[in-house]
Amino acid sequence: MRIALLTEGVHPYAQRAGGGWCRRLVEGLAEHEFQLHLLAGDGGGSGGGGGAGEGPATYGPATYELAMWGRRPAGRGPAAHRRRAYVRAYRELVRALVLPGERGSFASGLYRLAELTRQDGALPAFLASGHAQRVLEREWRAPGADTAAGQPLVRDVLVAGDLLEQCLRPLSAPWYGPGPGRLGAVDLCHVVGGGPAALPALVAKRLHGVPFVVTEHGLHLREQYRSYRSAPYRWPVRALLLSFFRLLTEETYREAAVLTPGSAYDQQWQQRCGADPARTRVVHEGTEAVGREAAGVEPEQPVLVWAGALEPGRDADLMLHAYARVRAELPGARLLVYGEESAPGYLDHCKAIAERLELGEGVRFAGLPESTAQAWAAGTVVVFTGLTQRSPRLLADAMLSGRAVISTEVGVAREVVGPSGLLVPPRDPAALAGACLALLRDEERRARFGLAGRLRAQERFAVAPVVTAFREIYLELVSHWPAFPAVDGADGGVPRPFARPAEYWVAGAMAEAH
Repeated sequence: MRIALLTEGVHPYAQRAGGGWCRRLVEGLAEHEFQLHLLAGDGGGSGGGGGAGEGPATYGPATYELAMWGRRPAGRGPAAHRRRAYVRAYRELVRALVLPGERGSFASGLYRLAELTRQDGALPAFLASGHAQRVLEREWRAPGADTAAGQPLVRDVLVAGDLLEQCLRPLSAPWYGPGPGRLGAVDLCHVVGGGPAALPALVAKRLHGVPFVVTEHGLHLREQYRSYRSAPYRWPVRALLLSFFRLLTEETYREAAVLTPGSAYDQQWQQRCGADPARTRVVHEGTEAVGREAAGVEPEQPVLVWAGALEPGRDADLMLHAYARVRAELPGARLLVYGEESAPGYLDHCKAIAERLELGEGVRFAGLPESTAQAWAAGTVVVFTGLTQRSPRLLADAMLSGRAVISTEVGVAREVVGPSGLLVPPRDPAALAGACLALLRDEERRARFGLAGRLRAQERFAVAPVVTAFREIYLELVSHWPAFPAVDGADGGVPRPFARPAEYWVAGAMAEAH
């Protein structure tokens, strides 16, 4: 069957890279014909125009790029007689973003803008025009509008209008229709990452009846809420953009044929955002690291390894305070802290704590390791102390090393570690120190946990089960979905594989036989 992979490239605040995962999926499902539609950062090999490129060597399929961020695409605004239709549709969309009672009009405004720009391609120019800015300012300042406890200034209107234009660019992408490389000619769409990458899938379903699957390894909406906390915009702008992402997420979950979160933890978040449990199936993110050999012999001295970004959310403070208790009972124990500072001043903060606790040479801030495998091999026990644990990737990687793992019981930790490691409450240095001492003093238990963790990670995060899961999802989805020929019939009557459910051909054969 023909499958369009839709994903987003580099985002200014929330970077997500799905390239390696997409490559593994394409290589594992060689029987299908894939094409990659990429929302790039500021243009790419196809110049942001959406044309077909040869595709990066790691992908294989033809690649079509659209510049999401940066300079607005060239083009003229709508004609005067069509401008009124654009204004009405945009007003409907903006009112859904700022007025709590108008949330239901988001989808109709969105699809109306998509229909209008498909006819003349004037949406980017319209959104940058004074007409759109006046609509945004008038509705944003209307009585009852949600402005996050602050009235929008003129500069807020200009900034928010520019950001909305960039978020809505996929509506005017040259990807729709029944021609080669267009979404109307595929059997289904697969959205990887959510967010604006889902816009083309929503439009393709609306225009051509093409169903779509959504895969999220870490929820797009949750990452937007985190990233916009530090975005250089005033609160009214942040509230408006987060409202857009929230409503887009709800519409995506409502229209998706199948949702495949990367963990049960993410599945719960999706259901809080309106996802239907009956259309949700957890598919863990596969990793090629399952074939990596286990770490070798443990170091001669007991060593605790902590790895992660140096920021408050990872709570390296907890590790330092727990290590102080461990060292008091096991003076020979050492602590290795691997990671790069992602919050300014946090590394100095951690060093000040180590100095105050008189940890001396027992703790070493080792920076970024050459590889995660090298970091795990340098320790006796691996410890995670985050206040949240949104992704299973690093936990699974540590378990694949064969080292015993201790983690705070947050996020996906229980789901990933299970009975193959120790879980402790967050922000509890006494409990963490007790868990560390228990494993450092018991070599047999460490070995048992290490082997159990490695086997558990290999079983759950191998690439083959992921490929098998999506092979089944694709076939089940297309076999049950009603026939969806292109709207204008430009195929010329040429049959396409899976363009109709299997029952159609069986019934036809029986009728012909009689």
